[in-house]
Order: sequence, then C-alpha cells, then structure tokens
Amino acid sequence: MKITVSGETKDVADGITVTELMEQEKVETPEYVSVSVNEEFISRGDFSSTKLKEGDTVEFLYFMGGGSAA
Repeated sequence: MKITVSGETKDVADGITVTELMEQEKVETPEYVSVSVNEEFISRGDFSSTKLKEGDTVEFLYFMGGGSAA
C-alpha cells in the first residue's frame, strides 16, 4: 500500500504498525520522536497497535533541546 512519510510517498506492507514503520525507516533515537498520522498525534504506548492505512500521512517529529545560557 502507499502512504506518505515525511512528505515522500512510500510503498509499505498492508497493516504495518507505527513501530514497524519506524524500524523500516531506521528512525534514530525513537525515544525522542513524536509521531503524527493524518495530523493527529499518536501516544507512544499506541505505536505498536496503530496500524496504518492506504493513503495515510505520517510525520516523525524530533524535539531538540538546547539554547544558550546567557
């Protein structure tokens, strides 16, 4: 099936889960990644049970800490 991952159309297995997609896409530091499917955030505890569907749009959002101490 076809889904969009970070703006790029990808062919993936039917019924792939968010966790499986993260593994397939080799997401670095998955513990720091938030995931949205069709602009709706998915709880980390639901990654392994959330199955993607044809036409879904998935975004991996990386939150970076930092700044400068003045």
